[in-house]
Amino acid sequence: MFIYLSKKIAIPNNTKLRCVSWNREQGYIACGGENGLLKVLKLEIQTSKDAKIRGLAAPSNLSMNQTLEGHGAAVQVVTWNAHHQKLTTSDQFGLIIVWMLYKGSWFEEMINNRNKSVVRSMAWTPDGQKICIVYEDGAVIVGSVDGNRIWGKEIKAMQLTNVEWSWDGRHLLFGMSNGEIHIYDSQGNFCSKLTTYCLTNVTGAVKIAGIDWYNGSFGYVEPNCPTLAICFDNGRAQIMKHENDENPVLIDTGMSVVQIQWNHRGSALAVAGSQKSVQQDKDINVVQFYTPFGEHMRTLKVPGKELTSISWEGGGLRIALAVDSFIYFANIRPDYKWGYCDKTVVYSFSKPARTEQCVVFWETTTGERYIKYVRNLISVTAYGDHCLLATRADENTGQYVLVLCNSIGTPLESKYIDMEPIYVAVTRTHVIAASREAFYVWQFKTPKKLSAMEVNQAMGRKKDSRERVYHIDDTPSGAGESMLDFSKAFAPTGDSICCVCASDKVLMIGRESGTLNRYSLPHLALVNKHTVNCRPHALSLNCTSARLAIIDIAGILTLFDLDTKWVNSDGQEVQGQKLEFERKDVWDMKWAEDNTELFAMMEKTRMYIFRNLDPEEPILSSGYICHFENLQITSVLLDEILKTPETPSKDNLLGMEIKSLRDSRDLLEKVGIEDAAQFIEDNPHPRLWRLLAEASLENLDLKMSEQAFVRCKDYQGIEFVKRLGNLQSEVMRSAEVAAYFKRFEESERMYMDMDRRDLAVNLRVKLGDWFRVVQLLKAGSGGGDDTQLQLAWNAIGDYYADRQKWGKAVTYYLQGNNQERLAECYYMLEDFIGLQKLADSLPENHRLLPDISAMFVTVGMCQEAVAAYLKCHQVKKAVDCCVELNQWDQAVELAKTHSIKEIDNLLARYAAHLLEKDKKLQAIELYRKASHFIEAAKLMFSIAVDYSKKKVKPLRIKKIYVLGALLIESYHEQMKLTSRLKAKSKKKAEAASALAGLLEEEAMATSDTKLIDNAWRGAEAYHFFLLAQRQLYQGYVDASMKTALHLREYDDILDPVDIYSLLGLAACANRAFGTCSKAFIKLESTDALNQSQQEQYEALALEIFTKHSPKDSRINKSECPNCDTMLPDWSSSCPSCDAKFPTCIVTGRPIMDNLFWMCDTCKHRAYESEIRSATTCPLCHSQI
Repeated sequence: MFIYLSKKIAIPNNTKLRCVSWNREQGYIACGGENGLLKVLKLEIQTSKDAKIRGLAAPSNLSMNQTLEGHGAAVQVVTWNAHHQKLTTSDQFGLIIVWMLYKGSWFEEMINNRNKSVVRSMAWTPDGQKICIVYEDGAVIVGSVDGNRIWGKEIKAMQLTNVEWSWDGRHLLFGMSNGEIHIYDSQGNFCSKLTTYCLTNVTGAVKIAGIDWYNGSFGYVEPNCPTLAICFDNGRAQIMKHENDENPVLIDTGMSVVQIQWNHRGSALAVAGSQKSVQQDKDINVVQFYTPFGEHMRTLKVPGKELTSISWEGGGLRIALAVDSFIYFANIRPDYKWGYCDKTVVYSFSKPARTEQCVVFWETTTGERYIKYVRNLISVTAYGDHCLLATRADENTGQYVLVLCNSIGTPLESKYIDMEPIYVAVTRTHVIAASREAFYVWQFKTPKKLSAMEVNQAMGRKKDSRERVYHIDDTPSGAGESMLDFSKAFAPTGDSICCVCASDKVLMIGRESGTLNRYSLPHLALVNKHTVNCRPHALSLNCTSARLAIIDIAGILTLFDLDTKWVNSDGQEVQGQKLEFERKDVWDMKWAEDNTELFAMMEKTRMYIFRNLDPEEPILSSGYICHFENLQITSVLLDEILKTPETPSKDNLLGMEIKSLRDSRDLLEKVGIEDAAQFIEDNPHPRLWRLLAEASLENLDLKMSEQAFVRCKDYQGIEFVKRLGNLQSEVMRSAEVAAYFKRFEESERMYMDMDRRDLAVNLRVKLGDWFRVVQLLKAGSGGGDDTQLQLAWNAIGDYYADRQKWGKAVTYYLQGNNQERLAECYYMLEDFIGLQKLADSLPENHRLLPDISAMFVTVGMCQEAVAAYLKCHQVKKAVDCCVELNQWDQAVELAKTHSIKEIDNLLARYAAHLLEKDKKLQAIELYRKASHFIEAAKLMFSIAVDYSKKKVKPLRIKKIYVLGALLIESYHEQMKLTSRLKAKSKKKAEAASALAGLLEEEAMATSDTKLIDNAWRGAEAYHFFLLAQRQLYQGYVDASMKTALHLREYDDILDPVDIYSLLGLAACANRAFGTCSKAFIKLESTDALNQSQQEQYEALALEIFTKHSPKDSRINKSECPNCDTMLPDWSSSCPSCDAKFPTCIVTGRPIMDNLFWMCDTCKHRAYESEIRSATTCPLCHSQI
C-alpha cells in the first residue's frame, strides 16, 4: 500500500483537538477538543464535469460543518453508532450526550452525568444495539440504543481506561490503568485475565494505548486471521485470533503510541503516535501500518506538534488524523490483488460468508465475468495472455501453489513449490517467484504454442530442466547448473530480496541494501550488480529492457539506464547509470509497450505521461494503470469496482489519450490534413500515422492515406486504398469508406441510392447479417435470386442452431431445403415423426439415409431404422441394427428374406457368450425373439432341472416348466404357419396345412421328438405334486391320496422319496393302510436314502402297522366305459382293453366320462363341473 497526505482542515480559534471519529456508513466526521469543542463535518465528493474523474481524484468539499453546543469542558471521547445514526460524546467532567440527526442537523437526544468520575471509553456492539461506558473509578454501565440501562457494575480497586466488545458481542474487554486487561461476559460476570505476551521483559509502568477487535463484517484476509489488536503506550503490541490465543503476533513499533484502529476489512492496522527523530532532537508524529500478521506495510510522517487521534473512513481509502488544531486527511492506495491480461481485468475480494477469496476475471470488451473461488490466495500477477494465482497449499504442508490461468480463469498448468512466493513476476514464457532469500524460475509452455515434437521433447526431459531455484547470493553462469533444490530457500542472507521484475530478456531482483541483481533470460546468468541509494519497493523494465524504473519505499520514482557505460572516480568502467530524474509520492507506473521513452505514472491523484523525461499536463485520476500502447492508456478504478465487486461497470475502465494523439486529432479536425501531416512527421508514431490515414480516407485523399498506411505498415489499408483508386464513382468510394469505418447503415443507404442492391446484399453477406440479406432480396422487384435466398435461409438456420434454438432453425432449414441440417434439428428436438417423414421424402440411395438410420438406432427405433437402411440398400446394416437393438425375430426375418447366412452363426455365438456368463434367461429371450423356440425350451427345461436339484420352491419350478412347454407350443404354431404359407398357392391348402406342419416338424426335429412329445410332462408333475399337498392340507385326504397315486408316473421328474412320502402320508390319513404299506416298502427299498434314514422309516412303519392292519379300509370302483370292467376309481388305464384315461387337472381324478373341458393352450382336460368356477387354466394359467 502507499499513503500520502491529501487535505488539511483547520479548527477555528486554534482549539486543540483531543479525539476524532469517522462514521463508516454515512461518512460524518466528529471531532472533539478543548473548551467543549464538538464539531460534525462531512466531506462529500463533488460530481465532476469530467466523468472520468471519480473516486479519490474527484474534488471533495465540506457539505456539513456543524458545531454542537452542550459540553462545557474538553471533549475526550466520541463514538458513532453507524447502524442507528447516533453520536455519543463525553467530556472531562463525565457529561455524556447522545446526539441524533434530524432534518439534516444534529440535536441532543439524551444527556447523562454521574457527577462522580470521568468517562474514559465508550464502545457500541457490532450490531449497534448496546453501548458500554467505563468510568475512571471502575464503574461500568451497559445501556440499550433507546437509552435504557441494561446493567451496571462497580469494579473495585481498579481504574478503567478502555473498553471493547468482542466481534460477536458476547464478551467485554476492560483495560485497566495498570496495563491489565480483564475479560467479562456480556452480562458483567468476570471470566479471566488476558495474557499480554508483548510485555514480556518490559519494566516500568505501561498504559494501554488501544484495544480494537475487528468484527469480520467485510470478510477476512485469510481464514483464521488475527483480529484482536492490543497496543501499549510504549509501542509494544499483540494481535490475537481470539481472547485466549496463546500464540499471538507480537510487534514492537518503536514509538510512543496514542491510538490504534483497524480499517474496514481488518487488513491494515493503523498505529498512531510519535517517534524520536534521529536527525532532529524533537519527536515526530508518525502513523505505522501493519498487516494482521505483523508485517510492516508503510510509515506516514505527519507534521505538527502532537498527534492525538486517528480514524479510518468506511471504505478504507482515507484516514483522518487529529493533530494540534487541524484534521489532516491521508489517502491510501491499497495493494489490491489484481492484474490485467488480454483485455481482462482480474481482481479478488473476500465475502463475509466464504473463507475462500473470490477471483473475478472481467472481460472488459464483452463485459462477461468468470468467477473462481481460491483458498489462501497470496497474489495475482498478469502479463500478456496469462494470469498467475499464487496460493498457499494446505496449512500443515508448508507448500505453495502457482496456478497459471488464461484470461477466463481456466488453469493451464500448476506447480507446487516449497518456498513462499512473496514477489512474483510473469513474462511470455517464464514465471519468477521469490521469497526473501531465494528465487524460483519456471519456464512454462502454453498449449497453443506447443507442437507435437515439443510435447514429446517435454515429456522426455528431466523435471528440473524447466524449473530452477537459486539463492540470492548464488552467481549462476547460465550453464544450467542449478537443480530443483528448495533447501536453498531456507539458507539465510544478510541482504533480503524486496522486489522483482522481468522481461523476455532480463530478470531484475531488488535487495534491501539497494543492490539490483541483473540476470539474463532464459539462460539465467548473473550479468551485473547495480547499486542505487534507496530501498526499492517496485521495479519496471521498458519494452527494450534498456531502462529500469524504480519506486522506493518512500514513493520516490527514479530511472536507471542499464546499458550506459561510464568511468567512475577510480577510473573503472561501470555499466548502468542513474538518470537525473526524480518524482515524489508515486504509487504506480507503466512503460509504453511500443516506445522506449514513453511511460505513465500516478503521483497522488494525478497521472503524468512522460516522453523523453518531459512531462505532459497531468490528468486527474485515481485509477490503476492496466496498459499503455498506441499512445493510449487504459486504467481501472479498482476502488470503485470493489464497492460492488460482483457487478463491475465499464464506466470504471478509463481510456486516456496522450497529448500528441489529442493534438493530432485537434489539428485534423480544426486546421487540416497538410498541417497535421507535418506535425505527425515531426512526432512520428504508427498510431498517429493511422489517425492521419483514416482522416485522409474520410476526405477521399487517397494519395495521403496511402502514404500514411505505408508509414504505419498497414498492408490491408494499402490494398484498400488501391481498390478505391480503381473505382470511378465518387459515391461508390464514399460508400466503401463508410463500410471500412464500420458505418454499415450509411454504406448500405448509399448503395441503394445508386440502385446497386447487389452491392448492398454483398456487404450484408460479408457481415453475416443474413436477416437483412433476406429483407434486401425480398425488397427487389424480381423477388431476389433463389440461390442467394436459399443461402440466406440456411445461414439464418445456422444462426439459430448455433444458439440451440432448434425449433426456429427448422423453419429456416425447410425454406432453405437443407435436409442434412433438418435431420440434425429433428433429432435434437426429438421430433422423430418429422425425421421419419424426412426419410420417407428422400429418394433411394440418398447419402443422408444411413445417417438418419443411425439416429433412429441411437433412440431404439428399430422399425424406422430398418426401413431407412433398406431404402439405401444396406441390408447388412439393417440386420446389425436389429441385432444391436435385440430384435432377433426381425433380424432372422430379414436374413431369410435377403438370404444372409451369417445370422444363425451370430445368434449361436451370442447365445454361447451369454451361457458362458451364466445368463441363461437372457439367452432364452434371445432364442425366443429369433423364433428358435426349441433351443429356448431346452434351456428353460435345463433351468427347471437345476432348480429341482437345488430344492427350489415347487411353484417356481412349475412356472419354469410351463414357460418351456409354452415355447414348444409356439414352435408348433410356427411350423403350421410356415407350411400354410408354402401351401398357399396350392389347392386344398386348409386341409393340408396341419398334416404338412406335422410332417415338417417330424423332418426337422427327429432328435427333439421326446422333448416335443413330452413338453407338458414336467409341468404336469409339479402341478399334481402341488395339488396333492393342497388337498391334504385342506382335509380332502381321499382326493389327495388319488392324486399322489397318479404322481407315481412322474418318478423320472420328481424325487421318488417326495412322491412316496406324500402318498404314505395321504394314505395313512385316509386309513388306506394297504396303499400306505406299499409306499413304505418303496421308501425302504430306495437307494436315495442313507442307512439312518431307512432305519427311521422302518421304525415309523413298525409303529403304524403294529396298530393297524396293512389293508385299505374301502376301495371305490368304477366301470370302464369301453369294456365294462370294474376298476379302482384312481386307475388311469384299463388292464382289460388298455384304454387310457386323461387326468382331471382340477381334482387329479381320471376322467372316464365323454363330457369334459379342454384347455385351448395346453390341451389338458378337466371335469366341466369342476372347471366352471375357474377363470384360468389350473395348469398353464391361460385365460379360459
